[in-house]
Amino acid sequence: MNYWLVKSEPFKYSWDDFVNQGTGVWDGVRNYQARNNLKAMQVGDLVFFYHSNEGLEIVGLAKVVQEAYQDPTTEDNRWVVVDLVPVEKLPKTVTLKQIKADERLKDIGLIKQMRLSVTAIKPEEFDIILGLAHD
Repeated sequence: MNYWLVKSEPFKYSWDDFVNQGTGVWDGVRNYQARNNLKAMQVGDLVFFYHSNEGLEIVGLAKVVQEAYQDPTTEDNRWVVVDLVPVEKLPKTVTLKQIKADERLKDIGLIKQMRLSVTAIKPEEFDIILGLAHD
């Protein structure tokens, strides 16, 4: 299993919007590295849902239910989407401030590649973040 983090601006598409929708098509990605991360996602992979720009926190956990396919928002076949479903709202959000303060997370993609909207998460980083959310 692989682990990921996706970012969304809550005023455009929040965790609550995602939950209400049930299945989210992760579309609109126009960065090659983020696109490659979408292409690497496999059914069953777990995904942190991060509120960017406002909130700056991991709020929920999702799961990949459909691997990469053509992004329906463009005719350009270079761009792909995946389908995600919500798994759970985290009991406690994990803020960017907490992540930056935790020495164990110093190399996490969320910090190292701040502008990337889809990033891989190492298994040990995933476990640490889940621990912070359940403390």
